[in-house]
Amino acid sequence: MSTEQIIVYVLTALAALVVVLTRLRLGRDEGGAGRVYVGRALLTLHTVSGGLALAVWLVFLLGGDVVSEGTENLIGIAALALWWLVALAGLLILVRWLPSRGRHSAGGTQDTWSDGPGLSVLAHVGMAAGVAVFTWAYLSSVV
Repeated sequence: MSTEQIIVYVLTALAALVVVLTRLRLGRDEGGAGRVYVGRALLTLHTVSGGLALAVWLVFLLGGDVVSEGTENLIGIAALALWWLVALAGLLILVRWLPSRGRHSAGGTQDTWSDGPGLSVLAHVGMAAGVAVFTWAYLSSVV
């Protein structure tokens, strides 16, 4: 197994962790961490597309010898589309921490790892970078 393939597998595990932790962190009834409530639809989109992306991506990575090349390519493209959807939903989740302007806007919260955007920024910007690596690995036939 090449170094590039190992990186893809490690990033896959980290992406799964991001999906699960985002659901756990923001899925509470209090609205999750941060100062603005994350809508259930966006969080559900992130969780469902993340679960599907992980499942389809693992089929692509591990089941290459079982299916035909054309089917394998379709599975890879579907997995990448789902990963990009997860990354986009994650970046949209980050929008809730953008500063508000106006007379009646609420003040921001302290930026700590547990309350503010630090962990979410790390996770979702990292997710977008990881998905870019997945796309590169697919296009360059590393995986």
